[in-house]
Amino acid sequence: MSEIVINAQTRNDQGKGASRRLRREGRIPGILYGTEAPVAVSVNANELYKALQLEGFYSSKLTLNLDGTPTTVIIKDLQRHPAKPVVLHADFQRIDDSKKIKIQVPLTFVNFAKSAAAKASAKFAAEASTVEILCLPQNLPEALEVDLSNIEMGQIAHLSDITLPEGVEIVALRRGEDHDQGIGYCYAPRGAKAGA
Repeated sequence: MSEIVINAQTRNDQGKGASRRLRREGRIPGILYGTEAPVAVSVNANELYKALQLEGFYSSKLTLNLDGTPTTVIIKDLQRHPAKPVVLHADFQRIDDSKKIKIQVPLTFVNFAKSAAAKASAKFAAEASTVEILCLPQNLPEALEVDLSNIEMGQIAHLSDITLPEGVEIVALRRGEDHDQGIGYCYAPRGAKAGA
């Protein structure tokens, strides 16, 4: 994936009034935190909206050009308007290549059409679209693939069924087997003949 660069400026004025003024000027208030003291920032709204359209944006290392100085970050949170498609605030986290980060990455379900269940007219319902992982920044995957080629009718796919790249751990599974939650299931649609 190509590098995603977002230009930002430090901001001194804070509070609701200052944030509203920024938004009227086409900028989005935000915060940059992590290895150093937190810094209040603002980013160009159009630039951020374009970046949001890119596949893998939420699970990629980004370059935040803060007053011309590049800093490697991840997006930690976006606060959105409850009724309009507008971002109200952005949280960026600095990353250190020697320290592990926790981040949500998307799940991609693949090869269901190759399974015997799919050939028997079964359907697959995904129950999770993301999973929280822990890894060093250089091991950060854009997405995790869940291979469904061997799934059977009535079977539930679990977190432990995800083949993880080297150096990547699923946070929930670090807590023990009882946290191996389902991420989707294979079922026969209504009206389908059993064994057909």
